[in-house]
Amino acid sequence: MDSPSRPGVVAAPVRVGAGFAAFALALLLGLQPITTDAYLPALPMLTRELGAPMSAAQMTMAALILAFGVAQLVWGPVADRVGRRPVLIAGLALYTAASAGAALAADIELLIVWRTVQGACLAAAVVVARAIVRDLYEPLEGARVMSIALSGLAVIAFASPSLGGWVAGVWGWRATLSLVALAGALTLGFIALRLPETLRQPNPRATAIAPLARSWSRIARHPTFLAWALLTSFTYGGLFTFLAGSSFIYIDILGVSPGAYGLAMASGSVAYLAGTFACRRWIIRVGVVRAVQRGALFTLAAGALIVACAMAGWYTVAAVLLPQWLFAFGHGIHQPCGQSGAVGPFPHAAGAASALAGFVLSLVAFLDGRWLGFALRGEVLPFALTVGFWSLATAAVAWTLVRRLERP
Repeated sequence: MDSPSRPGVVAAPVRVGAGFAAFALALLLGLQPITTDAYLPALPMLTRELGAPMSAAQMTMAALILAFGVAQLVWGPVADRVGRRPVLIAGLALYTAASAGAALAADIELLIVWRTVQGACLAAAVVVARAIVRDLYEPLEGARVMSIALSGLAVIAFASPSLGGWVAGVWGWRATLSLVALAGALTLGFIALRLPETLRQPNPRATAIAPLARSWSRIARHPTFLAWALLTSFTYGGLFTFLAGSSFIYIDILGVSPGAYGLAMASGSVAYLAGTFACRRWIIRVGVVRAVQRGALFTLAAGALIVACAMAGWYTVAAVLLPQWLFAFGHGIHQPCGQSGAVGPFPHAAGAASALAGFVLSLVAFLDGRWLGFALRGEVLPFALTVGFWSLATAAVAWTLVRRLERP
């Protein structure tokens, strides 16, 4: 097993096959949908059992996402300084412990605390996964490998709500969070035993405040970073609206069972998987920028359809499910391109760039979650308008900021 390189020493290039790298990335990135999607069918149930208002239930998601974003600003530079493996092992160990604590929470306040810790530790897995892509690959190849990894993530996302809905229906919401803890423990074991260190040259000054602030300022002003970070953040804002709000729409308003709701969310993961396959094909045929522009057509169609159905009073499962499929398909194109594109210009600060992109994404999701907690009052229209807003914002970025990145 390779050990982290000493500061100032350039290690030999790490030889990691694309298939193995994609599998490892899928496991790490897949913890995010496991943490959120498997938990979704249990939200109405825990709200009733803990006697909590909807706003408090939404806070268990929003607090996790905010901690997830802020913690990336810490984990990213630390990973640039000490290496990827130490950060992954520490983060995954703490994530597993926090997941177990959430499963045992006695009230909604304690559950929010544990979910906050869970989000902070989850950040280590996600920020390092994106940095590993830049350690091993140039941006174009990185987008291809990332799309393969996100295909694996789609499989995990497909299974998570279905399994979570079944587990919640049989054993209750605490069992669902126990399932999340088990996923963390298994991922920790794999990473500790199999994944080598991928950082060739640690940066001993990566966590120094002044250089870090200058690095973040340089990254944030870079037009390539700005375009891709906004694209991934806005498309995730729409996805998060489905994640955080759809359980109340499907279960409380449309009368769908938790198990059937899990299947509905799983079907969205199939559409997302199809998007990642289309992404790989379109990258080869038309390039990254035009692939994203094509994906934006599906994203915008999703927003227009769900808003039109809600304004017409068509409150049916199909009126929510079809836009969800369209949006998920576009998301499967935007995420691989955006995640690899945001760190592409920064090979020597991939952790910092990944952290900053993740922070922006999580801040968008947190604000969206707080809005949903305020706006969702047993009506479909506010939910639909929120999806429509993020669809329009995503398409606007794809057709303006991202379009300017296309080379003649």
